[in-house]
Order: sequence, then C-alpha cells, then structure tokens
Amino acid sequence: MTETSGYVPGPEYRLFYRSFGPAGTAPTILGLHGGPGASHDYLLPLADLAREGYRVVLFDQLGCGRSDVPPDVAEFTLEHHVLETEQVRQGLGLGRVHLVGSSYGGLLALAVALSHPESLRSLTTVGGLASVPFASAEMGRLRAGLPAAVRAVLDRCEAGGTTDRPEYAEAAMVFYRQYVCRLDPWPPELVRSFELAVSHPVYPHMNGPSEFTITGTIKEIDLTPQLPTIRTPTLVLGGRYDEVTPRVAEQIYRGIPGARHHTFEQSAHVPFWEERAAFVRVLGDFLRWVDGAAPERA
Repeated sequence: MTETSGYVPGPEYRLFYRSFGPAGTAPTILGLHGGPGASHDYLLPLADLAREGYRVVLFDQLGCGRSDVPPDVAEFTLEHHVLETEQVRQGLGLGRVHLVGSSYGGLLALAVALSHPESLRSLTTVGGLASVPFASAEMGRLRAGLPAAVRAVLDRCEAGGTTDRPEYAEAAMVFYRQYVCRLDPWPPELVRSFELAVSHPVYPHMNGPSEFTITGTIKEIDLTPQLPTIRTPTLVLGGRYDEVTPRVAEQIYRGIPGARHHTFEQSAHVPFWEERAAFVRVLGDFLRWVDGAAPERA
C-alpha cells in the first residue's frame, strides 16, 4: 500500500497528514478524528479501504498529534476545525471527498456538511453526535449504571477538582472498557490517541476531564435543528455498547433526510477496531453505492 505523509501549510499553522492508496483521480476518504484532542492514529483501520481503490487521508487537527500547537487555546473551536478540514482538502487537492468523522469528528463532519456541502461526496458519522447536551445526558445514564464504588471515586474527584489523580483515571477506565472499546488489550494506536488527548490542551479546554463529564467549550453545541437541511448522502454508524449511544445515532439519522444507518452489535465506540472486517464492508458498500460503482448489499 502506498503511503505518504507531510504537512499541509496554512495561513498560520501546519497540519500533519498521512495519505494511503492511490492519488490522482481516485475517490478520497477524508477521516476526522475525535477527542476533541486525540490524533489520527486510532483511525488507521480506515486505510483498509485503500485496498479497494480509495485514497484515504487522515490528519491531526490543530494542537493534536504532530500538527502545530498554537499559543492561545482560543484557536480550539469547532468553527476553526471546519476551516482546518477545508485547509487539508484544498491544500492536498482532494476535490469532493467522502467525509468520515468519528466521535467528536462526527460532530465536526456534520458542521462541515452544513458549511461546505459542495466539498462532499458523502458523509459518514461513526459514534458521532449532533447535540452535545443530549450525548452528555446519555453518557450520564450509562455512568449511573457503573458500580457504586467507581461512581464514588468519580464524584469525589470531580467535586474536589482532582480529576488529574490516578484514581480518577482508573475509575474512568471502567467506563471506557465497557463503552469506548471492548477489546482487551486495546490497540496501541487507540492507546496512543488517548494518551495524546489527555496530555495536550485541546481535550480539557474543549471537552473536560473525561468522556462522560463534558464541561469544556463544546458543552452547549447542538446542531440538531439544522440536520434537515443536509442533503449529502449520509451513513450513520455506531456500536450497540457505544458511549455515544444508539439513541444519539438515531437523533442524527432521523434528522437527515434519507440517511442510512447501521449498528455493530459487538462494538462500543470504535467498531473499526472491534469489528474491523464488518466495518470495512459496511462502509465500503455505502461508498460504492454513492459512487455508483456497485449495487449496495442487503
């Protein structure tokens, strides 16, 4: 598989990218990572689709991974990430792309579809969300089902402002192993992305101390009222045990006219790892249907 990497220059900052598969006229999948504040690494299974003739491009958002880190956290916004996505698309000459967003990247993908529909062939969200308040409430519902001792540690640390302590991370991992990734052990690429998120300024500024405690700047974002205006062919994917629950996925696919959806029954938040072959088949079938290259399977 052909792979290249480098930096896409911008007016102020450079963004690191990796490209897999053929360039030129090949249809392109542009992947958007989550966090906010993770890195592209955990999305590497998307590169499997390069073997089916697609070019797959992944990049690190501003302040993440190997991209530039600005001195001011005010640069970390959903609106800026929309601009960065266009910076990569235009800078690499990708043309109209199949946009695939995971987790927060799904929220970003929806924002791109609303702002730049002319840039897209299709839109896919994977464990994505349209309303941060609703997704946060759903994660709160899942959190309430954790063992009492685990909840007690989470509550105590959050109330005392000590979410940087090891016991908080250990308690949060109980949630993550049920609702983020059910593989044991986790793939190294996913571990790396998690570690990068918590060690960089984007995640605490935009999200908060944990996946299920969203106190950062994205906490009030709700794109739900705008979903009916999206006309891009859309696929909504998620796991049965996803922290961004099937109810959140339903909110998206019922909001976008003609949207399709699929739930991976053995997965949590990263079905491209947990059910990798099935994920590639489902997404590949949808993309080929959009491109008119082959009939969609039942």
